[in-house]
Amino acid sequence: MTLRNKDIITEFLVKAWTVQFKSNQISKLQIINTMVFQVMKKKSSKSSHVVRDKSVKVGQSNSTLQVRLDKWLWAARFSKTRAIARDLVQSGKVHYNGQRSKPSKIVEVGAVIKVPMGFDERVVTVKDVKDKRQSASIAQTLYLESEQSIAQREKNQQARKLSLFHSPRPDSRPDKKQRRQIIQFKHQ
Repeated sequence: MTLRNKDIITEFLVKAWTVQFKSNQISKLQIINTMVFQVMKKKSSKSSHVVRDKSVKVGQSNSTLQVRLDKWLWAARFSKTRAIARDLVQSGKVHYNGQRSKPSKIVEVGAVIKVPMGFDERVVTVKDVKDKRQSASIAQTLYLESEQSIAQREKNQQARKLSLFHSPRPDSRPDKKQRRQIIQFKHQ
């Protein structure tokens, strides 16, 4: 308890004891309850400021929102967690306007970002900046994927399908007899 709170409490107690308690109008418990209420009321009146989001400056609209690159990748649903997004950027796999960057890089509208997605790489242009992760349909409005990127991903997908067709796999593991035949075949 700070010195200021002690002064408030003692002041109130003196008033309560002299005026109300001596005339038996209220009990000790009621005095304590009202004392606590007044202390809390004074504290809340002193610290009645509005807590704002740290990424939004006063007077900024959503279009000038300043968001880190790792946070934008997370909000646009390129990664499942912010930690994964941070690791992607730190490892140099994500390129911002053709260059490697830090996770703390501020994302701007119109920037070109290359993001690895599995076997493919997406090249997207930032259309909007948000720092909150929302539904997938809203997340897709944050960027525009380039035509070359879409064509390259479809081309790679077809190539993967063809390579699976030309290198077939058995439906199950070979049993003991088949393994013996394979070993015999290798040693011939």
